[in-house]
Amino acid sequence: MRRLVGISSKAKKSIMALMALAIALTSIHMAAAARVATLKREQEQLEKTFVSTPQLAVGNQPSTPMLKAPFETDPLAREQAGSAAKQAKKIEDKSSVPPGTPPRQRQIVISIADRKLALLEDGKVLKTYPIAVGARHTPSPDGDFVIVNHAKDPTYRHGDKEIAPGNDNPLGSRWMGLSLKGYGIHGTNVQSSVGKAVSHGCFRMRKQDVEELYTMVQVGDTVTVRRERDAMIAQVFATPVAPVAAKTLAVAQNNASELQIAASEKGTVETTEQ
Repeated sequence: MRRLVGISSKAKKSIMALMALAIALTSIHMAAAARVATLKREQEQLEKTFVSTPQLAVGNQPSTPMLKAPFETDPLAREQAGSAAKQAKKIEDKSSVPPGTPPRQRQIVISIADRKLALLEDGKVLKTYPIAVGARHTPSPDGDFVIVNHAKDPTYRHGDKEIAPGNDNPLGSRWMGLSLKGYGIHGTNVQSSVGKAVSHGCFRMRKQDVEELYTMVQVGDTVTVRRERDAMIAQVFATPVAPVAAKTLAVAQNNASELQIAASEKGTVETTEQ
C-alpha cells in the first residue's frame, strides 16, 4: 500500500512538471504568435503607406502656374530686348564679312635692329611704327609669340610697386601682352624714348601709335620678333605702304573699334618694365 502511494506521488509530480512545461511552451508560442501578427500588421501598414503616399502627393499637389517670359508681360522689357537685338544686328552687319570670304589674318612683325613694328594683313603691310626696344643689359626677346591679353588704361605692377593709370604710368594708355610672361607692346610715359634701345625688354610706342594699333589687333594675333635683319625683315620694312593698304587700315580701325568695346577693359599688368 505504501509503495502504491509512493508511485502515485511521483507520478503526480511528473504530471505537474509536464503541465507547467506545457503552460510555459504555450505562453511562449502565444507570445511569438502575437509578435508575428504585430509585425505582419506593421509591414502591411508600411506597404499601404508607400503605395498610397505618391498617389496622395500627386492628387494633392497644387498646380504650378506657367510663368510668362518678361517680354510677354513687361512692355519696357520687350522694348529693351528689341533695342539690344537691333544694336547687335547693326554691329554684326558692319563687322561681318561677305559669305565665302576667308577670315583676314593679322600679324605684327618687329625688327629689333630697325626698332620698328609693322602691322600686316594677309601678308600686306598696313602700317609701320617706330618703337623702343630693350637696352643692352635688358634685351627684348626674339621669336614667335601670340597676343594673349590686352588692356586699356592698364595699372602698372612690378614686384611690390603699383602705379594707377595716368601720366606717371610706364605702360602708357594701352597694353598688348605677349605669350612670354611680363613682355608686351605698350605705350610709355616718356615719349622721347621711342626709337631707342632703352626699355627693360618690352616694346614701347608713342601714345597715338599704340592707341591706333590697339584698335586693329586682338587676342590670338601672332607677333614675330627678329633680332637680326633677315630676308623676311628686309622685305617687310622695305615695302612702302600702298594707298590700298592705307584704305584697308581705315576700314580695319572702324570695324575693330566696335568689336573691341567689350574687350577694352582696364586691368593690372605685371611687366618687366621698371
